[in-house]
Amino acid sequence: MRIIRTHEDIEAGLAGLIMLDARLEQVLSKAGPVPLRRTEPGYRGLANIIVSQMVSKASAQAIWKRMEAALGEISAEGVLSLSDEDCRLFGLSRAKADALRRVAAATVAGEIDLQAVCDIEAAAAIHELTAIKGIGRWTAEVYLLFCAGHPDVFPCGDVALQNAIGHALGFELRPTASEVDSLAVVWSPWRSVAARLFWAYYAQEMRRDALPVTP
Repeated sequence: MRIIRTHEDIEAGLAGLIMLDARLEQVLSKAGPVPLRRTEPGYRGLANIIVSQMVSKASAQAIWKRMEAALGEISAEGVLSLSDEDCRLFGLSRAKADALRRVAAATVAGEIDLQAVCDIEAAAAIHELTAIKGIGRWTAEVYLLFCAGHPDVFPCGDVALQNAIGHALGFELRPTASEVDSLAVVWSPWRSVAARLFWAYYAQEMRRDALPVTP
């Protein structure tokens, strides 16, 4: 498995994608530069993804800054020390606070190794991550994509990706997650690069904040 670590890996993936699907050459020409968007694996990386779910980029950044101001480096142990009132003041919903705590507890107890999960096959990694209550498939896939650098993951439930694909490929209606899943098969083994490409297209052509978003 070739890990996506550098911009050169992105370029290799884009070249491979265009060979697999010629339509993506035009998508790339409109999307502009496709960012790497890698972050270190571990609790901090997964926590940042949880915080970013279903809110604007600005809101997620504001919550994260409040957490850093209170905790310094975001860690499982630090999150477990927070009270319900702390979480409310940060702007965390109850569901997000619960998810952050469950992952933290599993990490501290040794029930999951967020570094090791990056080194296994995607389906097995998603199974391990989603075994923690509050971690859905989208969260697991985005963790593998941006923290693990997995080359072949495509978060089909992401609304921005659905909108970008529908717009770029001329769909009359936004494709469903199932339709996107079927479309993305042809982009293997570079589906993670394809996701980055369509997020870049979404930001450039649809003039929208390109943080991954869920329904």
